[in-house]
Amino acid sequence: MTEMDLGELRSELRKAVRGEVAFDVTARALTTMDASNYRRVPLGVVAPRDADDVAAALSVCSRLRVPVVARGGGTSIAGQATGTGVVLDFTRHMNRIVSLDAQARTAVVQPGVVLDRLQEAAAPHGLRFGPDPSTHSRCTLGGMIGNNSCGSHSVAWGTTADSVRELSVVTARGEFLSPGRSWSGAPEGLRALVEGELGRLRTGFPDLPRRISGYALDALLPEKGADVARSFCGSEGTLGVLTEAVVALVEAPRARALAVLAYADESAAAEAAAGLLPYGPLTVEGMAADLVRADAGLPRGGAWLFVETGGGTAAEARARADAIVRAADVVDSLVVTDPAGQRALWRVREDASGTATRMPDGTEAWPGWEDCAVPPARLGPYLRDFRGLLTSHGLRGTPYGHFGDGCIHVRIDFDLLSRQGIGRFRLFSEELAELVVAHGGSLSGEHGDGQARAELLPKMYGEEMVALFERAKSVWDPDGLLNPGMLVRPAALDENLRFAVLPREPVDVAFGYPHDGGDFSAAVRRCVGVAKCRTETAGPGSGVMCPSFRATGEEEHSTRGRARLLHEMLAGEVVTDGWASTEVRDALDLCLSCKGCRSDCPVGVDMATYKAEFLHHHYEGRRRPAAHYTMGWLPVWLTTVSRLRLAGPVNFLASVRPLAALAKRLGGIAPEREIPRVAGETFTRWWGRRARAQARRETREGVESVESVEYEEHPDGGLPKTVILWPDTFTEYLSPSVGKAAARVLEAAGLRVLPLPPMGKGLLRVPVVGTWLRRRSAMGLRPLPGGTPDDGVPTVPNPPDVPRAAPHGRVCCGLTYVSTGQLDRARKVMRRTLDLLYPLGDPAFPGEGPPIVVLEPSCAAALRTDLPELLPDDPRAQRVASAVLTFAEALERHAPNWTPPRLDRPVVGQTHCHQHAILGDAPDRRLRTAVGLTGELSGGCCGLAGNFGFEKGHYEVSVACAEEQLLPAVRAAGEGPVVLADGFSCRTQLEQLEQLGGRKGRHLAEVLAEGLDGPEM
Repeated sequence: MTEMDLGELRSELRKAVRGEVAFDVTARALTTMDASNYRRVPLGVVAPRDADDVAAALSVCSRLRVPVVARGGGTSIAGQATGTGVVLDFTRHMNRIVSLDAQARTAVVQPGVVLDRLQEAAAPHGLRFGPDPSTHSRCTLGGMIGNNSCGSHSVAWGTTADSVRELSVVTARGEFLSPGRSWSGAPEGLRALVEGELGRLRTGFPDLPRRISGYALDALLPEKGADVARSFCGSEGTLGVLTEAVVALVEAPRARALAVLAYADESAAAEAAAGLLPYGPLTVEGMAADLVRADAGLPRGGAWLFVETGGGTAAEARARADAIVRAADVVDSLVVTDPAGQRALWRVREDASGTATRMPDGTEAWPGWEDCAVPPARLGPYLRDFRGLLTSHGLRGTPYGHFGDGCIHVRIDFDLLSRQGIGRFRLFSEELAELVVAHGGSLSGEHGDGQARAELLPKMYGEEMVALFERAKSVWDPDGLLNPGMLVRPAALDENLRFAVLPREPVDVAFGYPHDGGDFSAAVRRCVGVAKCRTETAGPGSGVMCPSFRATGEEEHSTRGRARLLHEMLAGEVVTDGWASTEVRDALDLCLSCKGCRSDCPVGVDMATYKAEFLHHHYEGRRRPAAHYTMGWLPVWLTTVSRLRLAGPVNFLASVRPLAALAKRLGGIAPEREIPRVAGETFTRWWGRRARAQARRETREGVESVESVEYEEHPDGGLPKTVILWPDTFTEYLSPSVGKAAARVLEAAGLRVLPLPPMGKGLLRVPVVGTWLRRRSAMGLRPLPGGTPDDGVPTVPNPPDVPRAAPHGRVCCGLTYVSTGQLDRARKVMRRTLDLLYPLGDPAFPGEGPPIVVLEPSCAAALRTDLPELLPDDPRAQRVASAVLTFAEALERHAPNWTPPRLDRPVVGQTHCHQHAILGDAPDRRLRTAVGLTGELSGGCCGLAGNFGFEKGHYEVSVACAEEQLLPAVRAAGEGPVVLADGFSCRTQLEQLEQLGGRKGRHLAEVLAEGLDGPEM
C-alpha cells in the first residue's frame, strides 16, 4: 500500500470510527506477533467501541480492499491473531459482560471479556463457564470462540462450541447476522452449500472429542440441528467478526479434590488416562518430570496425571478422588483437598505453556505442534510413535496436556534461525501430520490451525473437503478480506517466521545474559507471548508481574508489550531508530524494575535488566533526565551530606515548602513526594562509636586477658560464626535504626557481626575488626597469611594497627545506577566495592569468606544478580553474589539453634518485590512462624520501587500499583497488626500516602529486636 493509500485508510477510519485508530509505530509493533512462531506487520490498529464501530471499520476496509484480523488477548499459538492489514483490538472497549441470567444459566458477553472476569461474575451464583484454557487470566471470550478453545475441564464440560448458544456477527461487507440453531443467522448460500454435500459432511470428519481443525461444517447437518453458531466456532476470524455472544454456564461443584497420580513415565500415564474417564472426573491432565521443579511437591514419579473431582461436599469430592486412586495403577499418589494447595499444584500445570519453551539445558523450544489430538484410547501408542519421530529428526520436546481428551501440547527445540533448521521443521511437520492422521487424530485439538497447520489440512481431510472449506469461506467472506492466509488458502507453514528479522550476530551489550549465551536477541526471544503478564487483577499466588500493566491496562506497559517493542527494535523494520527509539523508551518508562517478571514469567523474561540495558545505550553521549542525576546518584549525594555533617541543614531545607518544591522541580522529582529525611548519624558511624566505647570499656575491665573473654560456642565449635553486615545506602543514611536492630538480633543469636567500611577505609581499619583480631592473637589463634581465618573473617598478613594502602570509597551494590541505566558508572562502583572486599586484589583470595547480610532486599538482589551479570569476567563478583544472605537466611543458616523471642502478634504488609523475584521469602516465613507473627503478607509491588515512584510523571501509576494489593491489605487490617515492610521504598510509600494516614512500616529486624531482653544497643 502506498503512503497516499495508507493516509486515506487512516483518515477514513478516523472519520467512521468512534474508538481509537492508531497507525503509529508503537501500536503496530505491539500487534506484529501473538504467541506463535509467526510475525506480520499490520497497517494500523482500531479499538472499536461497539458493533457499529466494527461495521464502520469493516465498511472502510472492504471499500479499500484492506484485510482485517480480529484480536483478543493475543495468546493464539498458530498465528491467527496477526495480520498485514487492520487489526481490531477488542480488549480496550468491547470487554463487558452485558448480562448474566443465573436462572437460565446464560451470560451475554462482548468479545474482549477476559475469561476470569466471567468466572468471577458467575461464581456468586454457583456457576462458571466450562472451558478454561491455562491462559484463563488473560484470554478473551472472542478468542476462545474463534479458536474453539477447551482447557483442562473439557472432559467434563466440553469445548467452547459446546457452550455457545447464539452469536452476533458482522460480515466483511457490513452485514449484521445472529448465528444460532436451525439455520438462524446463516449467510445467503450456506444452506444450499451444505445440502448439496450432506454425504461428504456425514463421513468426512474424524470422531474424537478434540477435533478443532478445519471448519465445523458437520454442525450444520440437519440431525445436529443446523447449528450455525456452533459451526462458526473455531473459524479463527475468517468468516465474520464477533461482536457479542450468548454463552451457557454450568453449575460449579461446591467442593473439589485433586488426585495427583504418579507414573513411571509419560507413556504409562497416557495409557492410564482413558481408563479413568468412566469415573466422571472433571480433569485428566498429564505432564512429565521435564516440566516440573524438584520442589513442586508432587509425589515421586516420572510423569503425573492431575485428576480433579467434584462433589456437593468436601467429603464427596474426596471420596471420588480416593476411588480414582484405588482404581489407578500408580507408582505413588497424592490427594489434595485444601484449595490453596490445589491452586499451587494447578500453577505447576498452567505454567507449562511457558516452561516448555526451554529445554532442561536452556535450549529454546517453540510451538508449531502445540495441540494435536488423537482418540484418548490411542494416546499411548501415539506418544510412543511421536517420540520415535522426534528422535529420528534429532529433536526434543516434552509432551503434556489434556491426556483425558487425547490432546497433547508440546514445544520442540526446532532451529528456526537457520535455513537447514527451518527445512527440518517443514519435513518434521509434514511427517507428524501423517502420523496424527494415521492415529485417527486432528492436527489441532485446541488452538486452531492458523498458519502453523492449515497448509497440512489436505493430509487430514483430503483435497475435496478442503475445497469445500474454501467454498464455505467464500459464502461468508466473498472478498477474502477476513484474516487471509488462515485455515483456507493458507500461507506456507515456514513463511513469516518471527525470528527471520532478528540480527544474526550478537548485539553489543553491557550485561552478560548468562542464561542466553550472552545474546541480547536470545534474551528478547524469551517472550513467546503467553501473556501471563497481562493478568488484570491480583489474586492468591498472583505474584508481582506486571504492576504497570495492572495499573494502566495498556499492552505497551506489560512485559510482553515491552518485549515486542524490543523485538521490533532489533528487527529494524517497524522501530527503525534502534537504541535511540523514543517508542521503546516511552514503553519502558513505566516499568518499575520490580523484577517480578524474572520469577513470575514462565520463561523468565527479565524486563528490569532489559530496561537498564536500553537506557544505557539510549542515553549514551546524551543528556539524561534530571532524576537520573538525583536519584541515580543518590549514594554520592548522601555520602557527601554525611561527610560534611549536613544532615540537619538538608532536613531543614527539605521541610521549607518553597525550597523543597524548587529542589524537586530541578531534580525531576514528583511534586507530590516528600523528600526523605537524612539520618543525623549514619549506621556505620554509630557502629564505630559503639565499638570504640566497647573497646574502652573492655580495656578498663581487663577484657584483653584471654581468660576474661566470654565467647558463646558456635554449633560447629570454636568462635561464633562471623557475618558481615552490609551498609547499604538506605540503611546507612536513611534508616540506620534497621541496621542497629539487625545487629542486635544477630548478636543475640550468637553471631559475631562486623560492618563493612563506611568510606575511605579498608576492611582492617574498622575498629571492631582490629579489636577482634587482637583478641584472636591473645587467644593464640593466628591469622592465615593472605587468606581467611578459621571462622571466615578475611584478613591480611600485616598487623591490623599498621596503616596500609586501601581503595578509597564505600561499598555499594550499584542499584541506583543500574535502575537508571548508568551501567558504566555501575560497573565502576561495583569494581571499587570488590576491591574493598578483596583488598589484596586477588580474585583467587582463598577461602569462601564470611556471609554478607544485606538488609535492603533491592540491594541484596542487585548483589545476587546484577553484580555477576555486569561483571561476568570477574570471579570475585560471583563469590560475593554467593555470599549474600538476607536477614532471615543468616539466622536460619548460621544460628540454627537460636530460640528467637515469642512475639505473638498479627502482621500485615507486603513481601518486597525483589525478594519475591530473586531472593525468595521462605526463610522469612519460617522465622515469622517461629516468633508467632501471624498473617500473610500480600504480593504485588508497593509502587515506589526505588527511583520510579519519585520520578516526575510517575506518581499516579505509583499509587495505583500500591492500591492493587498493599494498601487494601493494610487498610483492611486496621491499627492492630504490625506493618512489615523490609524495603525502604515500601516503608516510604506507606508513610507518604495520605490514604493510610501515614502508617509506619517496619523491617522484620526491628520487630524482632523489640522482643529481646536487655537494653537497646
